[in-house]
Amino acid sequence: MSKPLIPINIIVADRSYRLKIDPDDEEVVRRTLKIINEKIIDYKTNFAGKDMQDYVSMVLLWYATEQQKPTPEMTSQTGSQAKLDKLEELLNKAIPIK
Repeated sequence: MSKPLIPINIIVADRSYRLKIDPDDEEVVRRTLKIINEKIIDYKTNFAGKDMQDYVSMVLLWYATEQQKPTPEMTSQTGSQAKLDKLEELLNKAIPIK
């Protein structure tokens, strides 16, 4: 049986929203909101924009781009896989299959 959702109030770009989330996700949601709101303030301070929508759009693009970047684990796995493929190729050449 799944846990009941809990209601939380969040603020994004000076606007309040009420969400229902899994209790296990609350910390991640709040941490993400903190990052987003800090980035909005950063964009407001450093870039010209007409209104809050401009800043929210810039942060959305930044956040989505960050999610697409390979993590160190992904990069490491890609390098490791290439090394394993090369090793397998060398072994296949050295050990004839009967």
